Amino acid sequence: MTANPAPYIERYTVSDFRQWQGDWELVHGSPYAMTPSPTFTHQRTTGNIYRQLAEALDECPACHAVFETDVEFSEDTVVRPDCMVICYEPEGERLTRAPELIFEVVSTSSARRDELLKHELYQNEGVTHYVLVYPDKRKAKVYRLVDGGIARLGIVRGRRCCSS
Repeated sequence: MTANPAPYIERYTVSDFRQWQGDWELVHGSPYAMTPSPTFTHQRTTGNIYRQLAEALDECPACHAVFETDVEFSEDTVVRPDCMVICYEPEGERLTRAPELIFEVVSTSSARRDELLKHELYQNEGVTHYVLVYPDKRKAKVYRLVDGGIARLGIVRGRRCCSS
């Protein structure tokens, strides 16, 4: 009796990614289709985050608020965070270094990817702060890179912060 061969899994690169039509992310060579156009709540939330970040960074010439821009972490990983802060000048038009801060606005269709896959990816790539925003629940989970791992700092509900 012969053993079943391992299933074939296709792997892609940034070069492949740049040829694709539509909205995609690429994590460790695996493609992930982006959801259809974000909902009004998602867009409003992302816009509010961006506006507040941009205003807060007006006095910091080294840092920039950015929204819905691809970050090429490696030859097989490209993601598009909802909103982020970079504290460097990009080399060319592509972002290829870890942002200091990433916000992901979580929807039902993106929850697993944002909470597990991207959480681990951002930790491994050295993203200093990661915030998961749940507009329907009016809360955000705030994480910080500590000793090579992402530790949860707290949960923000409305304007109140609590420790768990």
